[in-house]
Amino acid sequence: MITLTLPGVPIPDSVAMLIGTSIPLPVLQAEIDAVGEVREIRRLRPLGCDEDRQDFEVAVGRLARANKTLAACSPKLVVTPGSAA
Repeated sequence: MITLTLPGVPIPDSVAMLIGTSIPLPVLQAEIDAVGEVREIRRLRPLGCDEDRQDFEVAVGRLARANKTLAACSPKLVVTPGSAA
């Protein structure tokens, strides 16, 4: 089976604004928080030292909280460390 990945299509700013206004503010904030936590998770080394391990666990908890809000709106919005850029 061959799987093709299509390149991303840029969305005009006016269309992005319309999409953004139709999404509730808490969901937008949860998405921003989730992407930030994924960045933090990728930065930390959970096996590095105790401080990194604790920070890693806190970031994973925050990501889970943001994903709970996103999943309540739509399960397709959940952000994972492998899915966020």
